[in-house]
Amino acid sequence: MRRITRFLFRVTLALFLLSIGGVLLYRYVPVPVTPLMLRNALSAAVKGNPTTFHHDWVPIEEMSPHLASAVVASEDQRFYQHNGFDWKEIGNAIEERKAGKRKRGGSTISQQTAKNVFTFCSSTWARKAIEAYYTVLIEWLWPKERILEVYLNSIEMGPCIYGAEAVAQQHFGKSAEKLTRSDCALIAATLPNPKRYSSKSPSKYMRKRQNDILIQMGKMGK
Repeated sequence: MRRITRFLFRVTLALFLLSIGGVLLYRYVPVPVTPLMLRNALSAAVKGNPTTFHHDWVPIEEMSPHLASAVVASEDQRFYQHNGFDWKEIGNAIEERKAGKRKRGGSTISQQTAKNVFTFCSSTWARKAIEAYYTVLIEWLWPKERILEVYLNSIEMGPCIYGAEAVAQQHFGKSAEKLTRSDCALIAATLPNPKRYSSKSPSKYMRKRQNDILIQMGKMGK
């Protein structure tokens, strides 16, 4: 039992140190590929579809400032106030689920970043626990701007399209730096389900969401 205990302790310690090292590395180094990208590519290969995807890392300084504003307004308006978990939004989601309303998530930008960059995205309690662990780590070891930078470079923004530069080039024919306020609100409007909603050929529903996000961006200010 002592040998087993020592072995388990060493394995746990090694995993902990590796996770700390990975998070520290990605504080400074661009994320070249994420488990989400690999998972989607593998799923496409199994179905016999093309496995290529578009992803070009750019620093946040080379993105339109409106994009950060749009995703915060749309996805996580308390991003700069919480420590990775928006307990108010989580509580609202639980209450709505109890009332039998449409299921919705309460994930913050920090949680979505942790999920996309450090976990395989199957919906299991084990994955949620790992996601929560990495959310704490990135909030502890990264500044908020870095979390937002990694999020904007790794989030899926269309089928086989990941990050601001890729969606700007593929859907708008310009760099992420040249995206307008309206473009950014439209991109943010797709994020609940970028495989279903398109910023390239938006529906009336998407235009309404775009307008709502523009209003929220105005209320939030800079």
